[in-house]
Amino acid sequence: MTTILIVDDSPTETYVMKSLLEKEGYTILLADNGEKGVAEAKRVQPDLILMDVVMPGLNGFQATRQLSRDPETKEIPVIMVTTKDQETDKAWGKRQGAKEYVVKPVAVKELLAKIQAVLTE
Repeated sequence: MTTILIVDDSPTETYVMKSLLEKEGYTILLADNGEKGVAEAKRVQPDLILMDVVMPGLNGFQATRQLSRDPETKEIPVIMVTTKDQETDKAWGKRQGAKEYVVKPVAVKELLAKIQAVLTE
């Protein structure tokens, strides 16, 4: 079974994504900030990480950079899922190591398609 780690400080966003992805058959793990997300990724080695950007402490860009540069976690694909919708944000996210970038509010079909694409790369 495919395990996805959702790193997001919004309980509402987390609940919506978790419910949606569990219906699709994914196993979901949660972390409510960047530090916990990085630690959980190292501990569990999920198949994919959905990373918010705007979080207290370690933000999503910083957490993604840490994950993509760490030999333990660099193979775990990250999809940024965030309200930051500027082209510069998208480019910066990819430069930090994100494979894809989805803007909130999340379009379900787009998110599922990007998850599938990243998991089959």
